Amino acid sequence: MSAQLTFYTHPMSRGRTVRWMLEETGLPYDTVLLEYGGSMKAPEYRAINPMGKVPALKHGDTVVTEVAAICLYLADLVPEKKLAPPVGSFERGSYYRWISFMAPLEQLMMAKASGGNLPRPESAGFGTEQDLLDTLEAALQGRTHLAGETFTAADLMVAAYVGWYLQFKLLEPRPAFTAFVEAHSQRPAGLRADDIDNALLAEP
Repeated sequence: MSAQLTFYTHPMSRGRTVRWMLEETGLPYDTVLLEYGGSMKAPEYRAINPMGKVPALKHGDTVVTEVAAICLYLADLVPEKKLAPPVGSFERGSYYRWISFMAPLEQLMMAKASGGNLPRPESAGFGTEQDLLDTLEAALQGRTHLAGETFTAADLMVAAYVGWYLQFKLLEPRPAFTAFVEAHSQRPAGLRADDIDNALLAEP
């Protein structure tokens, strides 16, 4: 792979999940740090992501935004790492499913964090809180991997998001949730990513 990867982020953002994924790939990448309300909204960065938000990934002339899309893209750059099941396999469907399932989970968590009433189930993308959490619990119960027998980007994303919401007490600590997060919390790539972002946070 000849094109350079450039990662746009802030150490207190969803970019932490993307950094973990980047570290899992083993690919070299440059990091561009952006500030909320400042460089994140500057014309130079809006030319890359018109939303003026992070994370974003630039790979040559290709720009990818949104955490799930970036993780999917990165997994396909390194097929030898087996961070995605083979195209056409039964496991590939589960892989797409559980990565995408983080979108309704995030909708629910942000609705709860706002302190307002949850939207009506028929209009909410996540349906009811009970149904969503029960579905997630059933998927994680007694399992370490969501798409096959090895670690994939689906496991990374679910462990990262569930861990984040458990940390901020938005998600009830059901045993299946905590066990899944703990199963992946000591991966070397994840620890490296945390060390990098924590060091950036500590900088004046």
